[in-house]
Amino acid sequence: MVPLKPFFRKSLGMHPNDPIIIKNRHTGKTEVEQVYGENWLKRIYGNPLGAIALHTLVKRAFFSQLYGFAMDCPSSRQRIEPFVQKYGLNVAEFANPDLNSYATFNEFFYRKLKSGARPIDQRSDIAVLPADGRHLGFQDVATTNGIFAKGQKFDIPTLVGDRELGERYAQGSIVCSRLCPVDYHRFHFPVAGIPQSAVPLSGSLYSVNPFALRRNINYLWKNKRQRVSIETQTFGLVTMVSIGATNVGSIIETYQSGKPVAKGDEKGYFRFGGSFIATLFEPGRIKIAEDLLAAGETNQELYALMGSPLGQST
Repeated sequence: MVPLKPFFRKSLGMHPNDPIIIKNRHTGKTEVEQVYGENWLKRIYGNPLGAIALHTLVKRAFFSQLYGFAMDCPSSRQRIEPFVQKYGLNVAEFANPDLNSYATFNEFFYRKLKSGARPIDQRSDIAVLPADGRHLGFQDVATTNGIFAKGQKFDIPTLVGDRELGERYAQGSIVCSRLCPVDYHRFHFPVAGIPQSAVPLSGSLYSVNPFALRRNINYLWKNKRQRVSIETQTFGLVTMVSIGATNVGSIIETYQSGKPVAKGDEKGYFRFGGSFIATLFEPGRIKIAEDLLAAGETNQELYALMGSPLGQST
């Protein structure tokens, strides 16, 4: 990300192709996101000819599978070092900092981090963010003014793929976490508890970048997804929906269903691409962190790392 210039402040939220403005929780700075494939995204989602390609090719699973196959080829490892340099990734925090040891770009993409690279807030009444990324928080999903664009609303039952379960969260709280290709792509449990089995939900593979979501929030529940609910003592039933996107090869769950997990334990990872996680809480079970709520109110995402506070139990 690069520092915010005064010009961009005037354009915030005015047009779907406006620069993506991010507030960094850890530095306090406001920045403009460096978007992987920005010109391509604007062409596909921003003009009629692009829409033809979107619906005939880009959203379809085989397109992402082909790209994922390319990222699994040995020749893809040549992309690793230029990628690290361009986006300024911190190699010192990688569990394996030797870039030459990764057999493919995808193997590098879902790399692990060193123990302690993402400190987990250990307070028992605090839920934590499940992934590195750009986040929006909403205390009451039923009263949101819009997500990524004014007037866009959540369809929670469709998002979770279950009408009865969705009704439990109809007036609940939600935190949206958007992962970019430059991010650490393993995701973790935001709370301690007992996770249920993952429920796969079929769908397309639209982009989840704001250039796309500002135009149509429905992409989140039209996309391929996996739902996992976690039974907890402190936060009630918490449900996580992992959402695939264009060029995401697959969503891999690494946890064991029915086995208790600690807050911050690894839940799984995304293969190559951008991706999204929605974390849902029942009404009255959590007070979302103020900076996340401010992000949701303004649609200016908050950049924050996995393990930092999401909210406090009530």
